[in-house]
Amino acid sequence: MLIRVAAAGVNRPDVMQRRGMYPPPPGASDIPGLEVAGHIVACGPPDDEGPPRSANGRVWRVGDAVCALLAGGGYAEQVAAPGVQCLPVPDGLDLCTAAALPETYFTVWTNIFERGRLQTGEWLLVHGGTSGIGTTAIQLAVARGARVLATAGTDDKCRACERLGATRAINYRSDDFVAAVKAATGDRGADVILDIVGAPYTMRNLNCLAPDGRLVQIGVMGGSAVELPLILLMRRRLTITGSTLRNRLPREKGVIAAAVEREVWPLVARGAVRPVIDAVVPLAEVVGAHERLERGDVVGKIVLAVTG
Repeated sequence: MLIRVAAAGVNRPDVMQRRGMYPPPPGASDIPGLEVAGHIVACGPPDDEGPPRSANGRVWRVGDAVCALLAGGGYAEQVAAPGVQCLPVPDGLDLCTAAALPETYFTVWTNIFERGRLQTGEWLLVHGGTSGIGTTAIQLAVARGARVLATAGTDDKCRACERLGATRAINYRSDDFVAAVKAATGDRGADVILDIVGAPYTMRNLNCLAPDGRLVQIGVMGGSAVELPLILLMRRRLTITGSTLRNRLPREKGVIAAAVEREVWPLVARGAVRPVIDAVVPLAEVVGAHERLERGDVVGKIVLAVTG
């Protein structure tokens, strides 16, 4: 479908693309922007399976309010998106708020709950707790009955994590997060860790995992090359997994979209989880939005207002 964009979310991969470190996949727009919300203004022609539909079978029509996961192109007045990568705007949300949903909610769902298999009552450690991913992960995990620890770089950010539901937030600049996790969990460790740092944290993450724990890697901001003592994984039955989202085929993203609409949208609609919006700024101020994200002084997401 063709979407008239009301708002677009700003994400760290956009910054990486601007720096030349995260090129769009073949065939995708080279304009940044991985998520939008707006109204459908045109639908593509029917194919062998009929008119454009959502992953759960909803037939899309001109005028529908949607939010969409993209492979690129969101910083624009209009963007094309496969029907299976679009979701209805949850009840009670305006378009600016809905624009902050797809990238982080798809990422958190598939990594923490599908790959990480987080269960009710388990402990989750979230690195970067005040990022868009972090604020989403804390809320979703708590809403589904898990207990959450988070790391952040300042005491103020730690308090923000705790207001979102984290049992404890750890200032990684002043405290040893391995010791803090062990103390909070009665020396057992975290069942699942969501990490964006990579190599500098890998051994520390493994050391604070509980037996049968799962390390889920979704970023390598600190580097990707690491040497592992495989005997540690064997003795404690640990799992290391991870994923990227942007390069997946639409049908793969559609599977995630169907699960997100089924499992997460009801939580959003009743206010159990909501995107944390740090600021909404005009599209013309995108440079400043990127600069703030690079400085690390954002709690949650920045959203670009594109059209009315």
